[in-house]
Amino acid sequence: MATQKALSLTIPDVPTLLSAYMPFLERGGMFVPTQTPYALGQQVFLLLTLPGESERLSISGQVVWVSPEGVSGRRMPGIGLHFSQQDYPVRDRIETLLAGQLDKAAPSFTL
Repeated sequence: MATQKALSLTIPDVPTLLSAYMPFLERGGMFVPTQTPYALGQQVFLLLTLPGESERLSISGQVVWVSPEGVSGRRMPGIGLHFSQQDYPVRDRIETLLAGQLDKAAPSFTL
């Protein structure tokens, strides 16, 4: 099994959170910009700071999306991280911040 890597991400505002959040994943997920290569299925530890908060939330998840460096279009390099089962409270906090906006068809960093 691959070694678990650690990342840190601070989301500056709600529109950025809306673009980075992956609600279509069962437990929720987050796009994390990075130029470091990751493999699908790799375990990653993320310290996430949400807009308007100073607390860093600990998330342990699995890479389910990879946008490699040099990806075309407006996409930036990074990974999609599927939250683990114990991270439901983080998903709930994110979805509370995004209440009423998740059904909007805003462009995201993944789809």
